[in-house]
Amino acid sequence: MPKRFEIVHKRVLSPEMSQISVYAPWIAEKAKPGQFIILRSNADAERIPLTISSHDNGLITVIFQKAGAGTMELDELNEGDCLADMAGPLGKPTPVEGYGRVAVLGGGLGCAIALPVARGLHEAGNQVDLIAGFRNKDRIILEEEMKKACTDLHTCTDDGSFGYHGFVTNQLEDLIKSGVKFNQVFAIGPMPMMKFATLTAKKYNIPCMISMCPLMIDGTGMCGGCRVTVDGEIKFACVDGPDFDGYKVDFDEAIARNRTYKAFEDERREHFCNLTGEVRK
Repeated sequence: MPKRFEIVHKRVLSPEMSQISVYAPWIAEKAKPGQFIILRSNADAERIPLTISSHDNGLITVIFQKAGAGTMELDELNEGDCLADMAGPLGKPTPVEGYGRVAVLGGGLGCAIALPVARGLHEAGNQVDLIAGFRNKDRIILEEEMKKACTDLHTCTDDGSFGYHGFVTNQLEDLIKSGVKFNQVFAIGPMPMMKFATLTAKKYNIPCMISMCPLMIDGTGMCGGCRVTVDGEIKFACVDGPDFDGYKVDFDEAIARNRTYKAFEDERREHFCNLTGEVRK
């Protein structure tokens, strides 16, 4: 029997991304598509919110990108190590219902979040076009898992080294122009991508739901760090979301707020690299 919060499996997906499966049966039992957890790698570490990629056999699987000192520290742990703690499932589940034909857009790490959403929609009987975007062929992750989670997988690369040459929003518009009738769009990934996915969907009068990833600390609505403006009102992504109607989100404000601590995080990352000797990418 694994120990509480033990890392049972670890998988390196790319030089920047890793996947861990953690023993947390009480969370796995209740988790639904779109929900997330908050974990700490050790008692002195920062709190890291991560979407639940899958959950079965008492394990919670999450995928993270080594973007800052906190996630780099998390990546130091291996199978058999235990996290300090984990809270979840948090947030409202993605509304998985019978829409008909849907497009699920994932960008980079956002594909790890798009995966359970696409899977849930597909299992609910929808025809799911999963449009997954990556910088290049070497950064593609979860290809086999995504193929099983949808009706049609459309892989895009910015440089054209694999699949469709262009952004996920370009592929979405090309499909629409080819005659595909989508009843709903889900966009998950970097905020600029979700902004332009929303604009594309709105151009063709297709409802668009996006998954917000703002700054977050406690995950219970108390700190206010994850506030976003939706339809002119302040909402907290951790308890009111993370999914919102893309038409109503103030993306420009959300993008600006997400950059608030960039200089501080860059400094922490540099300090961590100096301590561990890890090479910055």
